[in-house]
Amino acid sequence: MNVKKCLVFSILMFVLAVCQGQNSRNSEVSIKGEQFFVNHSITYKDRYWNGNKIEGLLFNSRMVQGVFDDSNPETRKGFVYPDTKTWDAERNTREFVAAMPSWKAHGLLAFTLNLQGGSPIGYGNKDWMNSAFDAKGNLKPDYINRLERILDKADELNMVVILGYFYFGQDEVLENETAVINAVDNITNWIVSKGYKNILIEINNECDIKYDHAILNPERVDELIKRVQKLSNHSLLVSTSFKGNKLPTDNVIASSDFVLLHGNGIKDPERIKILVDEVRQSEAYTPKPIVYNEDDHYDFDKDSYNLKYAVESYASWGYFDFRRKDEPFEEGFQTVPVNWEISSKRKKAFFEKIKEITAY
Repeated sequence: MNVKKCLVFSILMFVLAVCQGQNSRNSEVSIKGEQFFVNHSITYKDRYWNGNKIEGLLFNSRMVQGVFDDSNPETRKGFVYPDTKTWDAERNTREFVAAMPSWKAHGLLAFTLNLQGGSPIGYGNKDWMNSAFDAKGNLKPDYINRLERILDKADELNMVVILGYFYFGQDEVLENETAVINAVDNITNWIVSKGYKNILIEINNECDIKYDHAILNPERVDELIKRVQKLSNHSLLVSTSFKGNKLPTDNVIASSDFVLLHGNGIKDPERIKILVDEVRQSEAYTPKPIVYNEDDHYDFDKDSYNLKYAVESYASWGYFDFRRKDEPFEEGFQTVPVNWEISSKRKKAFFEKIKEITAY
C-alpha cells in the first residue's frame, strides 16, 4: 500500500472510531435556560423540596483527585495508604470508580474531577507534581487511561462530570502560553474524539488566584472558554470558577454556558443568595444555570446552611470535603489518599441530605 493510500486509510479508521465512540455513549448533558437536562429529560423531574423547585438543578461533589498521581518522589511519600504504606494511583482510580454507584444512588448527579487535581492536603500548594499534561501540553497516557475509566463509568451511570483542565500550583508545569493552548486543544479534541457528551468543562479552578500564564487569569480566560466551544462545535458546555465569595467578571459570565460559584469563605449563608442575585443582575448575564461546585460549609441539620440557601435561590450546590490533620482516613474527598466511600459522619450527612432533597 502506497503512502497516499495509507493516509486515506488512517483517516477513515479515525473517523470510524470517532463515530463508533459517539454512537456508543449512554449519557448527554444539555442546558435549556437555567435548567440542566440529562438525555433530554430534566433533572429531578417534578421534584420540590420545602416548597423549592429542585427539577433542573445539578447537585454535585468535589471529587477532583480521581486521577491523582505525584511524580515528585519526595512528596509522593506523603500520600501513602495507611494499610499498604505505599501510594498507588491505580488503586485510587479503581476505588473511585467502585464508589460512584453509591453516590448516584443518593441523588448525586455530578462531580468535579480535575486533570491537575486540587490541593492534596486540603488547601495550599507545595512541591508535588500532579498534571495530566507535560511541559508542552501533551497528554500523559497513564492519566488519560485513568480518566477514561472514570468517564466511561459516569457515562454508564448517567452522571455528569465537571472536568477541570488546570489547577493553581500545577499550571507552571506548562512551559509557556503555547503549551497551555496545546493542552486545551489536546484534551478537548480527545473528549470529542471519544464521543463523550456528559461533560461540563471548567477551564481552571479559581482563575483569579494569579495563575502563572496570563491566558488563565480572569482578563483572558474567556479566550479559552470560547476556544473549547469552537473546537467542540459547542457540543461541550464550558465555564470557569473564581475564589469563594467572588462574583465572576462580566467577560466570563457572558462567554460561559453556565456560571460557576464557590462558597468557601462565606460566613453568613445569606451571602449564598446574594451572590446568586448579583450574577443574575449582571448586564452580562443571560438565562443560564448557576452552579456552586465548591463549598466547605455543612451544618445540614441546622435551620440555615449554604446548601439550603443555594436551593432557595435556585442554584445548584457542590460539596467540598477535605480531611484535616487530626482526622482519620475515612474523612474527606480531597485529601490524598482518599477513601471514596460514604465512610464518615460528615459524608453521610451530606449524602442523606441530598437523598432527602432529591427523593432518590
